[in-house]
Amino acid sequence: MTFAITQTCCGDATCVAVCPVNCIHPAPGEPGFGTTEMLYIDPRACIDCGACADACPVDAVFPADELPAAQRHFAGINAAHFADAPPPADDHGPNFHAWGAPRFERDLPADFAPIRVAVVGTGPAGMYAAEDLLLHTNAEVTLLDRLPVAGGLVRYGVAPDHPATKRIGDTFARFHSHPRVRLHLGVEVGRDITAGELAAHHHAVVYAVGARTDRRLGIPGEDLPGSLSATTFVAWYNAHPEVAPDAVRLSGERVVVVGNGNVALDVARILLTDPDALAATDIADHALAALRAARVREVVLLGRRGPADAAYTAPELLALSHLDGVETVVDDHDPRTGEAVDGAGPDGKAGLLRGLPRERTDWSRPPAPGRRIVFRFHSAPVEVLGAGAARAVRVTEGDGHREIPAGTVLRAVGHRGEPVPGLPFDEAAGTVPHEAGRVAGAPGTYVVGWIKRGPSGGIGANRTCAAETVGTLLADAVAGRLPEPPGGAKEFRRLLRRRGRDVVDARGLAAIDRAELNKGRLTSRPRVKLATVEELRATARRVPRLTGR
Repeated sequence: MTFAITQTCCGDATCVAVCPVNCIHPAPGEPGFGTTEMLYIDPRACIDCGACADACPVDAVFPADELPAAQRHFAGINAAHFADAPPPADDHGPNFHAWGAPRFERDLPADFAPIRVAVVGTGPAGMYAAEDLLLHTNAEVTLLDRLPVAGGLVRYGVAPDHPATKRIGDTFARFHSHPRVRLHLGVEVGRDITAGELAAHHHAVVYAVGARTDRRLGIPGEDLPGSLSATTFVAWYNAHPEVAPDAVRLSGERVVVVGNGNVALDVARILLTDPDALAATDIADHALAALRAARVREVVLLGRRGPADAAYTAPELLALSHLDGVETVVDDHDPRTGEAVDGAGPDGKAGLLRGLPRERTDWSRPPAPGRRIVFRFHSAPVEVLGAGAARAVRVTEGDGHREIPAGTVLRAVGHRGEPVPGLPFDEAAGTVPHEAGRVAGAPGTYVVGWIKRGPSGGIGANRTCAAETVGTLLADAVAGRLPEPPGGAKEFRRLLRRRGRDVVDARGLAAIDRAELNKGRLTSRPRVKLATVEELRATARRVPRLTGR
């Protein structure tokens, strides 16, 4: 028997570190690591020890012969990844394996003095950086987030029907109450404190603020009611406190989603999943009620280019085929689509669509009976039509145009970083200029995650990204290049109190977690999220007082 990695793989290589026979690839340092869609287990080398399954933070690893029906194809996917690779050496287990020389990534002097590092952002990028500092150095870490709750994209970006992926948050949460961590939630740099004030109380500051806004289409009608970003839609169904419950109004039977990346697939899946199934997740109550009342039966995914250039990953596309009661079809309006699918090789993205029904859709008619997702390639939006609200999208078709009626239009064409007050910013790239994570012209200032490299890569990609940034930071510390801050941790807390900020600390965050879990137990759900800033702050304040005899 061998093990197989499945759809929820986060790619952070925790499994690689514990594998005794190096059968998981691509590993750190190998081509493709950090950019591959997922990691793979070589069935020819796996010794069935299960160490990878025990270590996986997102429950993505299972014995191949115990995979549930919806995941069984991943055994073949893992094996196919190694089809053209030379057979592994028959070393009969770890005792006979040819190991390389040991590597020590954090080679610090024995007398390395503790440094104070602020990490701005508690999503995956920030928490991987904090983890690296806490596990490999004696640094003291200040964690800040503009929201009064931790989690970032793990809490507000992962779809509610992907609970295994959310479990990476449990790995990060153990550091919130670490003895060398001070947690200050509900504090925004540029609003509550300046970048200069933060730097004045820490030897180094690492910004992990992500890419908060979405890219725009730049077409007429884009801002009509009913036309909005997928970023807003995802935040809405995940109970983000900055998105109002009435921010999304689903109108009509058809939704057009511009884009065909994983976010577009998430949106389509949530729109068409049976609300009774979503009721067992941590989806926002207001979103669940709206989806129950909605009449959406068809989601059209627009792709400007062909199926070979689609942005979704293979695991997420394959997951659609197991969506109960939902048909997936390909719009056959352009002959290039069928040619690409039929001519695709075994590793091509277009080949993943082979076997799906293809049809020419009559867009003048209501959606066909049932629920379905339509992939429409070689078709770009040119205008959102409507008087007072969206009613259709005009798209390219051959040398002309076609109107696709839709009451809701969602753009899922990527994210974009925003400037951080006090830091340089590259407007074209939407990132902060840096050298291996070191911000140009700002000693002691660093970036990690999407604000560093742009909005690419999943959760696990942030681990490698954070390792580079922390490595640069520590090299600067050892070389004496970090400025000595005039203020300390106590002065920083006093500064926040003087600003009148209602700061949530580790005890307050634990109170929020308990409240949400308790609400979930009452309704047989994993948790019920508090959906407003006021609820989060009020719950954090209700921390039991410690009393003695």
